[in-house]
Amino acid sequence: MRALISSTQGSGHFGPMMPVIEGLVRRGDEVLIVVPPALSSRVQALDLPLRVAADPPEREVAAIWDRIRTSSRREASALINGELFGRLDTAAMLPTLEDVMNEWRPDVAIHEPAEFGAAIAAERRGIRHVQVAIGLAGVEASSLELAASVLESFESGIVEQIRASAYLSRLPASLDPSTYRSTSRYREVADVAAEPLPDWWSGDESPLVYISFGTVVGSLPYAQAAYRAAIDAVSELPLRALLTLGGTREVVDVGELPTNVHVERWVAQEHALRLASVVLCHGGAGTTFGALATGTPLVIMPMMADQSANADLASSAGAAVVVRPRPDNAGTPIGPVDVPRIRDAIMAVLTDGAYARAAQDVADEMRTTPSLDQVLDGVFG
Repeated sequence: MRALISSTQGSGHFGPMMPVIEGLVRRGDEVLIVVPPALSSRVQALDLPLRVAADPPEREVAAIWDRIRTSSRREASALINGELFGRLDTAAMLPTLEDVMNEWRPDVAIHEPAEFGAAIAAERRGIRHVQVAIGLAGVEASSLELAASVLESFESGIVEQIRASAYLSRLPASLDPSTYRSTSRYREVADVAAEPLPDWWSGDESPLVYISFGTVVGSLPYAQAAYRAAIDAVSELPLRALLTLGGTREVVDVGELPTNVHVERWVAQEHALRLASVVLCHGGAGTTFGALATGTPLVIMPMMADQSANADLASSAGAAVVVRPRPDNAGTPIGPVDVPRIRDAIMAVLTDGAYARAAQDVADEMRTTPSLDQVLDGVFG
C-alpha cells in the first residue's frame, strides 16, 4: 500500500502521526510525507521520501495572529480553525499535495485533523483519506465545523466526507467520546524503559518536573512571560526541572536560571514524560495525553485553542490540577501573579498520591486498547 502522510507545521500535530508512520513501515507499506518547511528537518531524519510544501504568506499569518490577540476565546478559535488552518494552510499545502497525488498515486492519504488539504486533494481523485487524532474528538469535530464554510469553498461536500472517513485515536473512549462515525482506538505507548537524561543537575536525584508549552507558544509575544513564570514557580522547590522550548527559541532567551532548572530547545518528549514525577504544560494535546499515557500527573495552564478542554478532561479524571489565567496579567495568559498558584499546584500533585494513581488508571485503560499494528491491519487490511 502507498500511504501519503501530511501535517501542518506544529510538532504537536505531527507527533501523533509518528507511531502511525512507524506502524506503516513495519507493515512494509510505502510512505511519502508532505509537510511545511518548519517540519522538514525533523522529517528528513526519518529517512523517508519527503516533499516540502509552501508556507502561507507571512504577512497574512501575522495579521490573523494580531486579530487573535484581541479576540475572545470563541472568536480566536474561529480564526485559528477557519482562517489559519482552513484557509491559509490549506491553500499553501494543496498545490504540493495535488502534485504528489498526480505523480505518486497513493492508495490512501493520512492526515491530522488540522491539515485539510490532503482530504481535499484525495477526494478529488477518489482516493481514500483517513484522520489521525491530535486530541479530543469533540474538539476536533468542532474545529471542523468552524472551518466548514472555508473548506466547502475549496471542495463542495468535503466536510461530510471528512466526517465519514476513518478516524484513528490514541485516547480511551471513557475520556473521549467520538462523534466520528468510523472511530478506531489504538494503544500508542509501548512498555519500554525510558532513556536516561544527561546529568544536568550534578547528581541531584530529586523528583523531576518536565515543563513544556509546545511549539506554538515559543513564537508568540507572551512566551517570555510564560516561561519566566514557570521557572520562578519551581526555583525554590525541592525538585529538578527540565524546561523545553519546542525548538522555537534559544535557551538564552529565558533569562537567568536557578540551579535546579535546566533548559533545552528540544528533547525526546516520550522519555522525559516517563521520567517525570509531574508535567507542567499548557494543555496541548500531545503533552497532556502523552503524560496520561505514561501515568504521569499534570499541572496545566491553558492558554488557547483546545487546551482548556484538555485541561478539564485531565482534571475530571483526577490526574491534573488546572491553573487558570488571571485577568491581571497585563495582557498575557500567564504571568508573575500566577507564580504562587503554579508553585502550590506542583506541590499538591507531588505530595498527594491520588493524582499519580488517577493518571496511572488512565494509562492502564489506554494499554488495554488494541495495538496500533492491529488497528492498522483492521483499517487497511
